Amino acid sequence: MIKTEKVLHLKSSRGRKVRVVREHYLRERVPCFSALCQAGCENGKVLPGDLTHYVVPDAEVVLNYLEVLELVELQGVVFTQTACQALHSKGRFYNRLRNLLKDPRHDCVLFANEFQEFSYCPREKGESQEKWQTQEYLQSFWPALQAAQDLYGSVRQALQEKEADSSQREFPEHLPAQVLEAGIKSGRFVQGTLNVSKHRAQNEAFVTSDGLSSKSPLSAGVLVAGSKSRNRAVHGDLVAVELLPRVEWRGKVTALSEGLADERSGDDDEIKPMPTRVVGILQRNWRDYVVTFPPRDAAQTQSRAAQRVLAVPWDRRIPKVRISTQQADALQDHRVVVRIDSWPSTSLYPNGHSVRVLGRAGELETEIQTILVENCIHVPPFSEAQLREMPVNSPEKPWAADPAEAAARRDLRRTHLVFSIDPRGCEDVDDTLSVRRLAGGKLLELGVHIADVTHFVREESLTDLEARSATTYYLADRRYDMLPAVLSADLCSLLGGVDYAMSVVWELDAQSLAVTKVWFGRTLIRSSYQLHYELAQALLNGEEVQVPELARLDPEERDAKLSELIQALETLTHIARHLRAQRDRGGALELEGVETNKALADSLDRAVDPEDPLVNRLFRMMATQAMSQAVYFSTGAQPEDQFYHYLALDRYTHFTSPIRRYADMVVHRLLTAALQLERGGQQGAEPGKPPAGNKDMEELAEHINSRNRAAQRAQNLSTGLFQCLFFKERDPETDPRCVADAIIYSIRDNGVLVFIPYGVKGPVYMRNKEGLVVTAGPDGTCEWQSGSVHRHSDHITTTSGCGSATFRLFDHITVRISVLSTNCHADTLTLQVISNQPHLGAAPQRPGSPRRSQLVQEVVRLAGEAQEKAARRPELSKEEREFRQSRTPNLYSLLEEIRELAL
Repeated sequence: MIKTEKVLHLKSSRGRKVRVVREHYLRERVPCFSALCQAGCENGKVLPGDLTHYVVPDAEVVLNYLEVLELVELQGVVFTQTACQALHSKGRFYNRLRNLLKDPRHDCVLFANEFQEFSYCPREKGESQEKWQTQEYLQSFWPALQAAQDLYGSVRQALQEKEADSSQREFPEHLPAQVLEAGIKSGRFVQGTLNVSKHRAQNEAFVTSDGLSSKSPLSAGVLVAGSKSRNRAVHGDLVAVELLPRVEWRGKVTALSEGLADERSGDDDEIKPMPTRVVGILQRNWRDYVVTFPPRDAAQTQSRAAQRVLAVPWDRRIPKVRISTQQADALQDHRVVVRIDSWPSTSLYPNGHSVRVLGRAGELETEIQTILVENCIHVPPFSEAQLREMPVNSPEKPWAADPAEAAARRDLRRTHLVFSIDPRGCEDVDDTLSVRRLAGGKLLELGVHIADVTHFVREESLTDLEARSATTYYLADRRYDMLPAVLSADLCSLLGGVDYAMSVVWELDAQSLAVTKVWFGRTLIRSSYQLHYELAQALLNGEEVQVPELARLDPEERDAKLSELIQALETLTHIARHLRAQRDRGGALELEGVETNKALADSLDRAVDPEDPLVNRLFRMMATQAMSQAVYFSTGAQPEDQFYHYLALDRYTHFTSPIRRYADMVVHRLLTAALQLERGGQQGAEPGKPPAGNKDMEELAEHINSRNRAAQRAQNLSTGLFQCLFFKERDPETDPRCVADAIIYSIRDNGVLVFIPYGVKGPVYMRNKEGLVVTAGPDGTCEWQSGSVHRHSDHITTTSGCGSATFRLFDHITVRISVLSTNCHADTLTLQVISNQPHLGAAPQRPGSPRRSQLVQEVVRLAGEAQEKAARRPELSKEEREFRQSRTPNLYSLLEEIRELAL
């Protein structure tokens, strides 16, 4: 070991320069993390032994081209300690580099060259680092990796044109970090997340802060008006805003927004001074954005032989991005993924670079991938490394339970009747039930058995890291599984045979159904029946139906087993009704997806129209939307009085779907750790590492919440996409399917919001851009005439020379559905009132009818007519094979068949 000295030039808290001399020790043996090393220093993550070369980028290359180095195809990257230290002050880049080094999917390591005797080289005063020839490296070693070549060219072009076009300042400079921190502490500034209005993206944004008390007048957020007041902040950024005098405050606009203003339209000048303006950005939360390169004849700023293009983001809340590219002509009308690099105060727009091309705008696969990117959903195919972690189950080598593992579990295969009840056609069964009588009928034993996914997915494994996407993503035409099919559709799908399960078993008093004992643990089960809802109900009704699992038995044995199954279903139904009544008395109510308290339950029970079940459903949907969404949290981060859940329970969590919810896998692991602690390690699983601490668990809970919200947004957007596809090829003036019944559920200054049984919600304008208003004739037919609109609390009235028309809350009206297509954004449905009377063709929806929308039912019907053409369909394209995981028939294939018929 050699001792030397290292001189550091630092700044004190007062800004003074300080020269610090520190002892620096050099060693000969420092791990290089290469599998080829002959010094025996292999430990932890090492580079593969079959690589032909290593690449060692310097600090400048790491800073400017980290996106290229993040490509998983690039192997053998050795980051030096010197380069990492140079990025330490670049918080966002430094964190990305740290995550890259931790990720076992990337073949890259960190070499501590600052402490190795032969690699340490003190930097001389004024010495500059030699430029790294990245382009030569890519051309020499990765000539076929076109994605890296294109990405490098895009980043290099952006770096070369980073300087602004003009020295004229368009925005004020942001205040220094020290000033912002002091202003936040003193209360002069308010920090929070910038949320741009998706309906008035150019004029309205709100800053919301989680740190403010609910009693604070600013707890609901503050308004930031106009793009100038945002001062280069982008939707999602953590900002500091300055409050203006209270006399200048005013509320947001309550009229329906029709169209969006352009950035240069001058709309900002028409807005009066507002309460806040952004004075600094505390944290940039930039992500990948999808933009469209507009046609050459569109109004845009282009210069330098069209090398710099103003691309229009798909998300209206994001400003236009100036892209430097040599492919401007080829990318016209294409969706492109871009990243923002900077936004200087001398530019009206941020500067960015392109990352990859998704495809031509308007094509189905392009639009689906756009939805995924915009919600930060990354769904690559399962890697070979992940699949190598999976157990093998094939006809040649069937999977079998490990004898030692089976012996450590409670065996329920011969003692319990286990079965599942799921929707018809369910492919992945991750929960089963059992019920039996004990003690001569005095006790009932009720069991819930969940697939033991965590037995196969070890914590911190590659499969576990990928599963932290948090959920299986369900879109209108496909799904992206959280786990490989060998688990989700095979070993962890409780379809029969020997299955590992995590079970909860209750003992109940047969008379009072009071719980007398609860047991948790890992079990072995064998599911005897896979029932669907309709079959289970038919058995309870005493109907003559066929149970597939009993079809091959002789009549005597079949009748005995059928009687046993029906008795189990009747017992479960009796228990379920008792628990439901008990829960209702405690204040829970079944709503449109969630439950809530007793007061709201009673109120909604009274607000029932026996003649209009659709309005009753709408009531519950509105009550659901008004509630705050249930979220995951760490119990160590919240006081106990905040644990209350909508189910009228003081504490609530779930663990019934670990195949498709990562949160349930977390609960399984915590439950296993608790059982090991309680039973002194006798549960049977090998001792694992201690559960995550409160801080790590809170971060994981927030990540899961974020991913769940993204999954919900993506599902809604994909549904909207297919709704637009359904109506796009139809003439709204002649096609009767474009006319629908709608219910008014909200009043606005210039129109109303309506709900259509298709599952569509949207605005209906009572005054258009030309100032004309809707008037209704004697038969209810509506047309546009000159007049005025008057809004009231529960209705809106239009007045013209022909008289007046009134539209009240929960009135039924008739609307025409059409599609508004835009090249740069998603297509949207537009609704126009054509009568103030209910639609004559609208049949009342019967309670208990199937929950499939009329749109999907129509698609299925038309698909039957298209069956002949379906037989002649070509083979799936590469994109379809890569991205579609769900089995046919599905909504994607049905709509494609309908498109062929339309053509």
